Amino acid sequence: MSIRTGVEVDIAKAEYLGACRVMLHFSDGHEVGVDFCEFLRRSDHPGIRRFLKPVAFRRYRIEYGNLVWGDYEMCFPIADLYEGKIVQPDSGEQSLSRVAEGRAKYGH
Repeated sequence: MSIRTGVEVDIAKAEYLGACRVMLHFSDGHEVGVDFCEFLRRSDHPGIRRFLKPVAFRRYRIEYGNLVWGDYEMCFPIADLYEGKIVQPDSGEQSLSRVAEGRAKYGH
């Protein structure tokens, strides 16, 4: 499911499901389970791979409606999380996904 055009969406609640999985509850009522395991395993970046450890992974928080780990060491676009898809980093630059400091609004 994709975010409807012109709708503002935040992550309202996140529940740890075990391993590297989180159930996300969005401000529009949509819910989706997201599995971060493959993303974490494929990453070569030690700052990302540390979140494979359950203790580190469970320290996520919701900030400005986004799901965040550490000091923004790991975060993902709301649209990707809404669809339950985590995009793997390119083989070149290992940059993290951007995060907006405010509610996400999609479309024109």
